[in-house]
Amino acid sequence: MFTGIVEELGEITAVETLDDACRFRLRGPAVTEGARHGDSIAVNGVCLTVVDHEGDEFTADVMAETLNRSSLGVLTTGSRVNLERPTAVGARLGGHIVQGHVDGTGEILERRPSEHWELVKISLPADLARYVVEKGSITVDGISLTVVDAGPDFFTVSLIPTTLALTTLGLKQPGDPVNLEVDVIAKYVERLLGGRVAQGDAR
Repeated sequence: MFTGIVEELGEITAVETLDDACRFRLRGPAVTEGARHGDSIAVNGVCLTVVDHEGDEFTADVMAETLNRSSLGVLTTGSRVNLERPTAVGARLGGHIVQGHVDGTGEILERRPSEHWELVKISLPADLARYVVEKGSITVDGISLTVVDAGPDFFTVSLIPTTLALTTLGLKQPGDPVNLEVDVIAKYVERLLGGRVAQGDAR
């Protein structure tokens, strides 16, 4: 489990294209410290498994399903990425519960800078809109953020200078894709209530 608090802004140093997958080599001094084969590291919000590591770099395989459902397929050598290791049991939950299982992708629609923060508008797939609510949590490229406004096909978030400086959202421009993971609690609630509604209808 992750919390959506990005540890560092890493970099793709190599991309190897395979028949139905690809292999990334990534640089991230903080997340590779003590890393072992089989460990999990979130890359732009996608939970990937460490294949091997050397120095401050590690490699991870990305299967076709992940490439199709996330924005990882557009990454190239030199792309900057958000990196986070799983949270330790008993550690503070700085953001919210993040699984590293991307639900879909959105697109940066608009950026409105101000003196001390920036409002970013992001497109929202129709099948995810019901899970996004004003002042609720959402994960964008692995970053735990609070929704400012939730529309039928978009939402907005406010970014503080730290987020702009230390994550990919400080670099992305209108038209760029982002990975989205909605609050998993909302999905469980929907599942449970849906079952009860169905039972009630049967009566």
